[in-house]
Amino acid sequence: MEGEFYNFVLDWSLAVASLFYCHSIGMFIEQGTTRFVALFPVMFLFLYLPLNLHTMFFCGPTFFFISWLGSFKLILYAFGQGPLSSHPPLSLSHFIPTACLPIKIKRNQENPSDEITNKPQRSPKDYAPRIFILLISIKAYDYKSKLHPLLTTSIYAYYIFFWLELLLAVVASLARTLVGAELEPQFDDPHHATSVQDFWGKRWNLMVSSILRPTVYHPTRAIFSRVVPVRWVSVPAVFTTFLVSGIMHEVIFYYLGRLTPTWEVTWFFVIQGVWVGTEIVLKKTIGRQFELLPVVSRALTLMFVIITSFWLFFPPFLRLNPFARGCREAKAFAGFFKHGHLISPDQYSCTYF
Repeated sequence: MEGEFYNFVLDWSLAVASLFYCHSIGMFIEQGTTRFVALFPVMFLFLYLPLNLHTMFFCGPTFFFISWLGSFKLILYAFGQGPLSSHPPLSLSHFIPTACLPIKIKRNQENPSDEITNKPQRSPKDYAPRIFILLISIKAYDYKSKLHPLLTTSIYAYYIFFWLELLLAVVASLARTLVGAELEPQFDDPHHATSVQDFWGKRWNLMVSSILRPTVYHPTRAIFSRVVPVRWVSVPAVFTTFLVSGIMHEVIFYYLGRLTPTWEVTWFFVIQGVWVGTEIVLKKTIGRQFELLPVVSRALTLMFVIITSFWLFFPPFLRLNPFARGCREAKAFAGFFKHGHLISPDQYSCTYF
């Protein structure tokens, strides 16, 4: 475990040092192809760093924060776009956290009418209902053999949502302290989504959406606009965006388990993209003629996401044995405070999972 912790510190030290270089590049090289070429070695390094790690708690966030979001932010930065580009330029103290953490600093001049941007940050009491539901789901897990598989999958989905939201909230709180600025929220009540497009585009993991939109959606839309009518050009752009997201999720699953990719996760996002494209077509052809009640549309949206997750997302995810591994890694971390030194998670057992 000491070697894993050493590699984790080394990886993040290299990432921060590389971002010093990237910030300097931005000062001396104009945006465009030349800056992209200068930054490309850093993007390649970012993709390599998680291969030094094997624990989920270290490898997962490192890939998500640095390899995925960090690299995509640098691509945008190379061409004068994205959260790292501003006028006047970001200070180094803001540039580094923004580049290597899943945060976006609020700027009053940007999107002043954006209702998501203007929503206040959650307070600790807002998480009380979520913790209550988590405790119920943990207790229900004891009876998983008697539960319908779809209900078991829903429990898995809630575990992922809770811990991902908690992780991002903790990181955002830390970043808010470091940079002294208000940040964009990470989620916007995904269970209130009234369509699959609404779920993925405006409510689930907003940092990813805000990065995929300028790096994939807008360029793809510009390319397809040459051959597809303007009315429908968003459909192939949306599909391509979900395809890229699927590939990135496939890569992170590989990093976490070092298992041969089965491409189930990619197909999961391909299906989401096809459905969102279908929703776009229906909205532009039928409009509000057959609009459902919000309570019905919310139920159907969650049902679609959960069923497709049960089919394609969770099988490869569960093959990683994530809950048992996470439990052992948490025990190893707690054992550090008890024993004063790090012990391999493999030396711990977790009978619950």
